[in-house]
Amino acid sequence: MLPKLHLLLRFRFLVSASNRHFTRSNSVFRITATYSTICPNQVESPNEEAIEHPRDSIQIFKQWGCCENDLLKIFSRQPSLRNAQATPLLSKLNLLSSLGLTGSDIVKMVNCRPRFFCSRINNCFDERIEFLVNLFGSREMLRKAPVRNPSLLTYDFHNTMKPVIALYEEIGISGNDLIAMLISRPTLIPRTSFNEEKMEYIKKTGVSKGSKMYKYVVSLLGISRIETIREKVTNLEKFGCSEEEIWSLLGRSPLILTLSVDKVQRNMTFVLGTMKLSPRVVLEHPFLLFSNLEAVLKPRISLARKQKEMELDPQIKGSIMLTALRMTENRFLNLFIKCHPEDVANELLEFYKHAKGLKPLAESSKKILRKGFPF
Repeated sequence: MLPKLHLLLRFRFLVSASNRHFTRSNSVFRITATYSTICPNQVESPNEEAIEHPRDSIQIFKQWGCCENDLLKIFSRQPSLRNAQATPLLSKLNLLSSLGLTGSDIVKMVNCRPRFFCSRINNCFDERIEFLVNLFGSREMLRKAPVRNPSLLTYDFHNTMKPVIALYEEIGISGNDLIAMLISRPTLIPRTSFNEEKMEYIKKTGVSKGSKMYKYVVSLLGISRIETIREKVTNLEKFGCSEEEIWSLLGRSPLILTLSVDKVQRNMTFVLGTMKLSPRVVLEHPFLLFSNLEAVLKPRISLARKQKEMELDPQIKGSIMLTALRMTENRFLNLFIKCHPEDVANELLEFYKHAKGLKPLAESSKKILRKGFPF
């Protein structure tokens, strides 16, 4: 009995010792595993720096080369960009970087289209760029276009942009002429529409496809509403111009379509009523419709009357009058005011400044009715 008990006690002692040894070894293993696995000879390079991802829009624009003044322009034009999410904004800027756009370009684009970065420019981006590169001829030429007209990267590509460009090419505007219109007329793509009546108007101008004026006539008629075109033609007819004469005038000076009805009406009233000129003079000299009535036409005509009263020479009359109305301010002052003796010149200059400073009756309380786009 005793030998068996002795053997049992010895067996339990051996088992207990074995467990203590395993536990101690396992503990050592666990402790050593917590140390760094970097080899003692391995040294981290001091030149390696962690890539710092921008946390907000300010850091993103600064990485693009925008200075504090640029940031002020961007955020004053579009305040929501200050709190824009970093990831979407950085993604859009990375797309623009493929066009070679710089920080200064971004400032110009935001100034032109404040909500540009609110648009989904990533939609059909690669396909759009490929199409525009073929249209402009190179990426270098294409880079200038979004800066002048950022909307080229936001228009509905398949349903709006491609059909409109194809339409202009069919009418006869393509190549450099089409490029010039796309850049100078930002509303060309979204507002263009043609029908039989507009095509008839183009024919009435008498402008051929080879004329330098053709692209201006077609594009301006294309983005104008039919009702607006009729209204502007009717407005000129009220002053004694025939429909044939008006369309001939628009063929020679299509930018008249950009003038509001009110401006044309005020200038025509002054030219015919105050200057006592005939409508034919306006047809031959369209600049009379473009000239600023308050800053150019009225003060210079008033000065002409003052010189006549003072019997001074040279006087602003006859054919010289039309030339004087087209002059720059400095040239006009030198030829018709500063050429006189000092005392006379000072008197004329004071009169001229006073004439330019006069406001129309009730101008300060005049309510301006905004009808939107003048086309």
